Amino acid sequence: MALILASGSPRRKELLGLITPDFTVCVSGAEETVDPNLSPADTVLALSRVKGEAVARERPDDTVIAADTVVALDGKILGKPANAAEAEHMLRFLSGRTHAVYTGVYIASGGREVRFYEKTDVSFYPLTNEEIGEYVSTGEPFDKAGAYGIQGKGALLVKGIRGDYFNVVGFPVAAVQRALKKVTNKQ
Repeated sequence: MALILASGSPRRKELLGLITPDFTVCVSGAEETVDPNLSPADTVLALSRVKGEAVARERPDDTVIAADTVVALDGKILGKPANAAEAEHMLRFLSGRTHAVYTGVYIASGGREVRFYEKTDVSFYPLTNEEIGEYVSTGEPFDKAGAYGIQGKGALLVKGIRGDYFNVVGFPVAAVQRALKKVTNKQ
């Protein structure tokens, strides 16, 4: 039985490597659409399940882990920005405020599954238009939910966090390790 990461994210790959070096990446080709009326928590649970189940169907004898992360503020989910203007808009919206980062995790193994989400609150410093423009010009915001990466130059925007740092990166390592042991009976 192999361990499969159902994600092409280099950050998730790196973080799963903290748990074990012995896994294979198998990116899901599943359509990632969900009901826009779902809460952020239900959205990440649904998206991680869609990705995970698609890979688990192809690899039924393996253990599959999938995850999805969103940023939410005032009930609005902020995905990955499509362009610089959208990234700047998102960062202005987050400026000087506290938002929530949700990561949903789906693990399937031997006919059993575990689904959960982690929530971390992130507070931003008030940002000037110049700071926002400089950050967007790095290119870093474009493949990140909420238009920032806390593990990169986006760390300069963050005043503080309450919760799991690795959840903000996109993969709550400690919670995943515990869930993985539970679903594979390695406690």
